[in-house]
Amino acid sequence: MSLSSIRSDDYEAFRLFLEEACGILLGKDKHYLVQSRLGKLVRENGGGSLGELVGKLRRERQGGVLRERVIEAMTTNETFWFRDKHPFSILEDTVLPALSEGRSRSVRIWSAACSTGQEPYSISMVIQQYLSRNPGKLTDVQITATDISTAVLEEAKAAYYDPMQLSRGLPDELKQRYFLRDTTHWEERWQVREEIRRRVRFTVANLQGSYAGLGKFDIIFCRNVLIYFSSESKKDILSRMADTLNPEGYLFLGASESISQYSEAFDMVRCPRGVVYRKK
Repeated sequence: MSLSSIRSDDYEAFRLFLEEACGILLGKDKHYLVQSRLGKLVRENGGGSLGELVGKLRRERQGGVLRERVIEAMTTNETFWFRDKHPFSILEDTVLPALSEGRSRSVRIWSAACSTGQEPYSISMVIQQYLSRNPGKLTDVQITATDISTAVLEEAKAAYYDPMQLSRGLPDELKQRYFLRDTTHWEERWQVREEIRRRVRFTVANLQGSYAGLGKFDIIFCRNVLIYFSSESKKDILSRMADTLNPEGYLFLGASESISQYSEAFDMVRCPRGVVYRKK
């Protein structure tokens, strides 16, 4: 599939399908992205155009294999360890101490759109460091990590990463402390240690779907995700995330994201290294 083969009406039909399927609002000039991510799928399914692929997607049942592969291809984004650094400092220096002083010493954290697991495992490493410096402050910390793609969740659960993946944001000190080299595999790869993995539970979730089955949380990480949604979807997601948070729970967004236009359910908490939002 080449750029010249993507007709404008086919592209609009695909944009509509993607928004309906997972809430992603594809820009009007992202033909190159569609070509690079779906060209192989189009060829594999015997079609010559994006329009034929959309037709098959419309005919396929909910949860079908082709539908899942297309959504996975279009929603899998770059991810790395301790992205932007500041949120993890705020978590350790501000949020965890505040929650430690509360009546309950258990903490539940949601890592939304977790991709291949770097964010929830980064959070778990921060928790591990906090607990080692503050023994007895928190008795139980659980992290629920969700994504729409079953393929990336399987990779995240396995928790094996190659040197290229590890080089993206992971300090060597933490690699040596929290990873074990897999000597049974022919390629070099490292696995997250059990003490970090056991704190994280992975499950499939669509941010446009129901959150009821996930339970209540004290902290939500929803970083670098809302930028892909329409204004109405952002308002809906933030409203339901506010309902999912316990009183005075915390919400972390991406560095370029803001909730000022989309929700009045949070107060901004300014910290030395950035901001976090607290439920009113």
